[in-house]
Amino acid sequence: MEALGKLLRPRSVVIVGASADTAKLTGRPLLYLEKYGFAGTIYPVNPRYETIGNHRCYPEVAALPQAPDVAIVLIGGSKVIDAVRQLAAIGTGAAIVLASGFGESGPEGRTRQEELKRAAGAMRLLGPNTIGVVNISERIVLSASNALVTDDIIAGNIALVSQSGGILGSLLSRAQAAGIGFSKLIATGNECDLEVADFVDHLVADPATKVIALYLEGLRRPKAFQAAVMRAHAAGKPVVAFKVGRSESGAQSAVSHTGALAGSDAAYDALFRQFGVIRAERYSDLLDIPLALSSSRALKGRRIAIITSTGGSASLLADAAGVAGFETPPPDESTAAKLKALAIEGATLDRNPIDVTLAGVKSDTFRTILDAVVTSPTYDAVAVVLGSSALREPETVGAPLRDCAAMSEKPVVGFVSPDAPELVRALNLAGVPIFAAPESCAAALAALYRVGELTTSDYPSNAAVNAVAAVGDDVHSMLRPGALNEADSKRLFARFGIPITREIVAKTPDEALPAAKTFAGNVVVKVLSRDVLHKSDAGGVAVNVVPENAAHACAQLAERFFAATRVRPEGFLVQELVTSGVEVILGFRHDAQLGPVILLGMGGITAELFRDTSLRLVPISRADALAMVDELKTSPLLKGFRGRPIADVDALVEAMLAFSNMIVAIGSKLQEAEINPLFVLPRGQGVVAADGLVVVKHNDR
Repeated sequence: MEALGKLLRPRSVVIVGASADTAKLTGRPLLYLEKYGFAGTIYPVNPRYETIGNHRCYPEVAALPQAPDVAIVLIGGSKVIDAVRQLAAIGTGAAIVLASGFGESGPEGRTRQEELKRAAGAMRLLGPNTIGVVNISERIVLSASNALVTDDIIAGNIALVSQSGGILGSLLSRAQAAGIGFSKLIATGNECDLEVADFVDHLVADPATKVIALYLEGLRRPKAFQAAVMRAHAAGKPVVAFKVGRSESGAQSAVSHTGALAGSDAAYDALFRQFGVIRAERYSDLLDIPLALSSSRALKGRRIAIITSTGGSASLLADAAGVAGFETPPPDESTAAKLKALAIEGATLDRNPIDVTLAGVKSDTFRTILDAVVTSPTYDAVAVVLGSSALREPETVGAPLRDCAAMSEKPVVGFVSPDAPELVRALNLAGVPIFAAPESCAAALAALYRVGELTTSDYPSNAAVNAVAAVGDDVHSMLRPGALNEADSKRLFARFGIPITREIVAKTPDEALPAAKTFAGNVVVKVLSRDVLHKSDAGGVAVNVVPENAAHACAQLAERFFAATRVRPEGFLVQELVTSGVEVILGFRHDAQLGPVILLGMGGITAELFRDTSLRLVPISRADALAMVDELKTSPLLKGFRGRPIADVDALVEAMLAFSNMIVAIGSKLQEAEINPLFVLPRGQGVVAADGLVVVKHNDR
């Protein structure tokens, strides 16, 4: 049995530092193992006891009669590392280290954590600073958490992996109250060894798990995480993640517009979109969304029927559904006729929400209504509002709702309008996803729809990456450490197939005159500088210059530029004037946690003002590029908005793929890169990079 299999399904467990006092943390693991019916062998280790309960207690790890599958290490201080070393020496499969004071506590703690990892050798480690694991589906509890002091734990098909032990306990207690069951609970702690990606990968093959929920603070191995969630997606197991740290920008030291626009949380959002992870926007969503997904119903469209006996609550739900992008069309003629045939006095049965009033809240009547609506071709899902009458007679609505949800292939969900936790719990336990807020109901439906969309995910292919893995000496010669000036930056872009403006470098204002006369019309002139990258801000750009005035314009630019920056220009760039097309920004930055990130946004000098952007991790696929274009709020400008020429989106996509290939090919030498603006010309005319910058890392970084 491989290490994670032993950790989650051990046949033998050693508890290092076990206590006979069940009121203490050190006494709980043995209590929990026995309480939940662990059928394997338990070895307590503590030199102060000869026995604990019915178990012989051993004075030290070396005295154990065999190597256990799993060790729970309860001792603290300097003894932890010695215990781990001894466990590894006898061949223990995995150790769960609860002690804190390691990597989370500062430099000294990180040193101790590295020593702990070395002491483990080939033995796998969970933690330190973890509360352990709970295999609910097989009733194996390897934890000391107070959250497990309960009569029983509800079994379900949702696995929860959390980087915070406290949050895992919080979610468990909330789930217990709401009637939501788990298959596995795993707290990864400091992730000295085993981490989130390892468990996602393992849970793909777990028959008891249908949905994987994650509480994330960060990722240590993004590539391993990507591979794991791709496997989960291929296996039909949705992954839902709640990521904390949304307010941090992660880009204070960036020099490009891209750096200011592509913060760390935006990079995580890109990762989740790109690899099919459903992002939980609110903490409560981390339970509500997996609850809906665990029903294994497919939401194939955006048309929702709302059935209610209370108008106000139905309006809340309709509003939340509308904000989430759903439609609430009226019933079709056939369905409306079936409903009207019930002759419910005062009911509104030909509109949506379908208001049956209190007169319609009778078991047989409500069953007929549900059957008519759920079988209607007009609707892709049904949402039922349970009002105060459900508190008085819960089975009147509850029984038909349970039967309908069990028989329907469409999602059937409920929103309980009054504060009725017992009703929510009862229906969730019966397999009907029930929510206590209209926004939660809408978020759950949105996740069901998103999962349906993910069946056509197009992940980047390794073949495309390998095709650009090697670069020639000409590229290496361009990559001088530090920032490149605009001309050198655009030469690099052109080397990878990105069209650039026709342009000529002039060393002096006098050289700019004959250069400008080679163009058919007016030109753009700019100063060149490796030291000042945003030339427009320093008065270093002149647009629509008559060729005969090029020398004078360059002299004026140099004077203004020096006055603003105290930097002398390296020379001047004379380039064609692009007068048509939509300006976009195409950029790259290296995220400290996730690696290279590519950004597309509406460009020009207002890029940071409007912040209309879309991100993906590099490399990107063609499907990624097209999705990025569609995600821009201003994408209609590329598609013929109000009579504008339709832009060459195909050429834009090709430029994005070329830019991605450049990032992959150059690799770690590239610190930042940006094209702003990239003009997307009318359809059939391509794209052209009108400005750009590249920053190359110094060797000591």
